[in-house]
Amino acid sequence: MAQTTARTRRLTVVAQDPAVCTEQGRILCVPAEIPAEALDPGPWGHRVQVIDFDATTNQLLAPLDAGAYLDRAGNLIDPFDKASDRTILTDPQFHAQNVYATVTQTLARFERSLGRRVNWGFPGHQLRVAPHAFADANAFYAPNERALFFGYFTGQHNRTIFTCLSHDVVTHETTHALLDGIRTRFTDPSSPDQAAFHEGFADCVALLSVFAQREVVEKALQISAREKNLRMTKVQRGDQPLIPVDALTRDSLAESVLLGLADEMGRELSAVRGSALRRSVELEASKTILDTPEFTEPHRRGEVLVAAVMQSFLEVWATRLDSLRRYGSFLNVNRVAEEGCAAADYLLTMLIRSLDYTPPVHLQFGDFLSAVLTADVEVRDDDGPYQYRASLLSRFAAFGIRPASPGTTQQPGVWARSSVVETTNERSHFDALQHDPDEVFAFVWENREALKFSKDAYTRVLSVRPCVRVGPDGFVLRETVAEVMQRIDVTAGELASLGVKRPRGMTAPTPVTLNGGSTLIFDEYGRLKFEIHNDILDKKRQSARLQYLFDSGYFDGDTAAFRPFAEMHRRRSVSAAVPHQGW
Repeated sequence: MAQTTARTRRLTVVAQDPAVCTEQGRILCVPAEIPAEALDPGPWGHRVQVIDFDATTNQLLAPLDAGAYLDRAGNLIDPFDKASDRTILTDPQFHAQNVYATVTQTLARFERSLGRRVNWGFPGHQLRVAPHAFADANAFYAPNERALFFGYFTGQHNRTIFTCLSHDVVTHETTHALLDGIRTRFTDPSSPDQAAFHEGFADCVALLSVFAQREVVEKALQISAREKNLRMTKVQRGDQPLIPVDALTRDSLAESVLLGLADEMGRELSAVRGSALRRSVELEASKTILDTPEFTEPHRRGEVLVAAVMQSFLEVWATRLDSLRRYGSFLNVNRVAEEGCAAADYLLTMLIRSLDYTPPVHLQFGDFLSAVLTADVEVRDDDGPYQYRASLLSRFAAFGIRPASPGTTQQPGVWARSSVVETTNERSHFDALQHDPDEVFAFVWENREALKFSKDAYTRVLSVRPCVRVGPDGFVLRETVAEVMQRIDVTAGELASLGVKRPRGMTAPTPVTLNGGSTLIFDEYGRLKFEIHNDILDKKRQSARLQYLFDSGYFDGDTAAFRPFAEMHRRRSVSAAVPHQGW
């Protein structure tokens, strides 16, 4: 076992994918800074275990020796610090390091944003990762196996393409596993929005985390400028290149970082991740887009979420550059990239923190938008000079998505503070309320009427999570987040007695499950701040949900599209192979 007392370590990873190269034609790699830990061969740490088993060849590849990470004096080293391109492309042990470091970095990013440890979405502490799982153009999260599986396939030029070397693919799949742990019921059969959210949110995290790497952004900007025949210059030999401001419009930024980056590898991997990552930002805004048949399909619907978020990011980035543009017709590419990285990092923090402010089940895009806005308001009262919240409100509205809460004049879209009076927690024990599900259940029981919980439903506290958040001004916010679920099992014939419409064509004996619940957020004194509630007997929401599931074939046994990530990504692969028409 490789021991260390250091707090962090840096390990070489592929920056975006092997098609992104330096000026010298080398594959662009960056050091990923991750928490240091004792490692066994694999690498195998306390949260991530790389097991390099290939099911196609029935072969277990040799693990990366943990001793490779320490020199003779016991100091941390990176065994692939100066790896050649051949090693990066062909060495299974580098592939093992690449997935270990990228998964661990994504986990650390979530934990830093949420201010607590994040559980995986399955019983157990360690996520297994197979970098060469099978010969197939696919990659997916498998909760039953507690694993991420990455495939490999032969590309257009008879080269083997490894999905484990794509930063956005690895980050996307890791996000599925993390989101499944934070909101375990978001994979339940529900509305088209919830079905689309897992994919759309994972795409947003993958994109924004790539943009947080300055080297990748600099490279993309320079590629775009050359492709547009825009002249770049330097003040002196060895200086950072200067990029013309004409290459820094909102549209040009979209093309450079989203569409002009690694075009060849993007085509190779389109069968795995679809082309949504590369085209969503181009989606033309329409207030009725979500009502069209094409965008009721989960993957296409998820692209709308990605488009709204990434167009907001581009607006903020362009705003951050406004103060620099007035100094001439050229800007230092390093400063441009820094502004983009800062915008991506802040927005990604907002998105991750919002998960604690979402309802526990039956998420809709409007709920997510209110959660993002509230999460930011809690640590920063004003919207700052770059107007992240205003931009999100504007771009989501352009796609017909309104926040679930009206908010206030000063803070539009945020969740309303709890109306439950403070005396309702007088029989609660403050310390236990921060971590004990039974104590939270006692609070719910005492206040079930005020909290609008149905007395006839089965009620369970799914999680209780204390967390610490730090605002941009250093302000520290301490909260406790609890998920409370309710469930009622009935037949379709009994729905009318609950005020819920039976789906057209559904027979009376068909078994039906209704879910609902609340996310309860307590402040550092144990007082209830927010009750983000989805009423289990919300007639409109439940009626629409059941009709959608019935029309989608769920009650006929066609459940594959609603839960297993392998099938979801397989369907995405099939649709990606068919060229989409313009819109």
